[in-house]
Amino acid sequence: MSRLPVIVGFGGYNAAGRSSFHHGFRRTVIESLPAAERQETLAGLAVLMGLVRAENDRYLDDAGQILTPADIEQRFGQQILDGTLVRRIEKRHLDVDAAHWHKALPVGLEADQPLSFITLAKQLPEPLPAGWTAEVLDNGEARVTIAGNCELKVDSYRPLAVKSAGQLPTGFEPGEQYNSRFHPRGLQMAIVAAADALHSTGLAWQHILEHVEPDQVAVFASSIMSQLDEFSFGGMMQSRLKGHRVSAKQLALGLNSMPADFINAYVLGSVGTTGAITGACASFLYNLQKGIEMIGSGRARVVLVGSSEAPITQECIEGYGAMSALATEEGLRNIEGRDEVDFRRASRPFSQNCGFTLAESGQFFMLMDDELALELGADIHGAVPDVFVGADGFKKSISAPGPGNYLTMAKSVHSAMQILGPERVRQRSFVHAHGSSTPANRVTESQLIDEVAAAFGIEELPVAAVKAFVGHSLASASADQLASALGTFKYQIIPGIKTIDSIAADVHQQHLRFSTTDVSRADNPLEVCFINSKGFGGNNSSAVVLGPQPVERMLRKRYGAERFADYETRREEVRKVAAAYEQRALLGQLDVIYNFGKDMIDESDIQISTEQMRIPGFSQPLVFKQDARFSDMLD
Repeated sequence: MSRLPVIVGFGGYNAAGRSSFHHGFRRTVIESLPAAERQETLAGLAVLMGLVRAENDRYLDDAGQILTPADIEQRFGQQILDGTLVRRIEKRHLDVDAAHWHKALPVGLEADQPLSFITLAKQLPEPLPAGWTAEVLDNGEARVTIAGNCELKVDSYRPLAVKSAGQLPTGFEPGEQYNSRFHPRGLQMAIVAAADALHSTGLAWQHILEHVEPDQVAVFASSIMSQLDEFSFGGMMQSRLKGHRVSAKQLALGLNSMPADFINAYVLGSVGTTGAITGACASFLYNLQKGIEMIGSGRARVVLVGSSEAPITQECIEGYGAMSALATEEGLRNIEGRDEVDFRRASRPFSQNCGFTLAESGQFFMLMDDELALELGADIHGAVPDVFVGADGFKKSISAPGPGNYLTMAKSVHSAMQILGPERVRQRSFVHAHGSSTPANRVTESQLIDEVAAAFGIEELPVAAVKAFVGHSLASASADQLASALGTFKYQIIPGIKTIDSIAADVHQQHLRFSTTDVSRADNPLEVCFINSKGFGGNNSSAVVLGPQPVERMLRKRYGAERFADYETRREEVRKVAAAYEQRALLGQLDVIYNFGKDMIDESDIQISTEQMRIPGFSQPLVFKQDARFSDMLD
């Protein structure tokens, strides 16, 4: 019997806010929500952004006046909307109007007029450059004389061509939620995102561990750009050039495996399988594929899968900008035909566009096999039966799209039809497109999805593109798509591509349906989503995500009505615990888990026999499995 990987919790933070309990999704469809849900999400964002504070389960303003969610919407609603989603890059990241750089300044000196200055002797370069002489003075100083021509590097500032990004809500700093000293921003987001996902399950982690063996837990997470701020690779590579020392932490914390390593070491205390798989911008789906394979094979029963990316740095912007990959201020000005640029509309999938928009995001999803989920009463938000990966074959350009995505999308649609039947897929499926907002993507991706839809008899396949709201978070991009897809299953709303006025003329849409406004599917509920992701180098991946409705039908059939009813009873209690966390989180109590140096395992207490191992802190033993794979090859 094949194990079905089901999603029992999810959480994280991106430009739309907190992902758990669908708040990030709600922000993207906020115009279509009932007043109570809209105001609840705005109130949660107001606390997250520091606009109001919470005390004794009440919202208060700076003067201590009690506010209702309706009051918060009236007073701060526009400010909250303006401080979320894609927008002009804020100075907490960098000043895009005055980006620092060093300008080479050639200095020509006349033979009879050398340049002379006094500096500290210990600061003199070794050896002295040609044409330099130094005279040691008192007090540790030296007089330097330069007789010939030289080149100086001087501080200079210039505006960046790229000025927009998908940023965490204004005022929210993940490092302020726990003792994050010297942690790069990407790892700060990994810690708070993983904790949010864990709490969203309504299950205590220790309770989960009591039902699985120590090695039946796995964590897969990565970032593709590694960590590039001053506390990691960025600082390591810049320190000597800036006259500073390299720290002992910068290299280790810069590794792209650290999002997974931090979760094991400081959140879960896991001794199970871990990995950080990268496939450019499809990296999350690569990790998700590994996770569901571990569950399907029985090697893991609980898997935490995620990504965390913090690329809003000058270096990343310069690098992607040099490839003409990003939407520039001038490019947006040309598209809109006016001098004043609306940076809120910088990310424009499937319309007139000029490049993608970088974004930061940390997202995590907890998966279990279906039997364990029923045993624990876990709330099931969906299932991921398949993730497909395909390369492009021989390539001319490393960044150009290729044929691999045709393989992954076609396999995904075929897989879904095998599970749900052709007609359900034709009538109740939608696509979360990569939708990067580049001129090439709008043509090539729409063409491949349109052709796959035609091949499988899908006449009107709805297309969503979450990057319009939150930007392109690189490794986390498909995680943003998955979080949004779960929101669609919950509310039966497909977010419209609201940053555009119309679909570009060169977009293929004979069998596709795009919308610039939210689309309700309450009358014909969606049951399956195809998440599509593409990355530089020929990294293509597509995932099949089933909604909770078909998953419940499948589980009732597998386990019978009586056992499923018992599960529903347990699920009610789990939902109550999850709802209690949700209420605390809305009031700013994020309950971030950061166990630094706590409950460490003493290796001398590990007990090993020929049948099993016992590890301190784990109630179940690790039982060695019988292996008969190669028995037919032995004498």
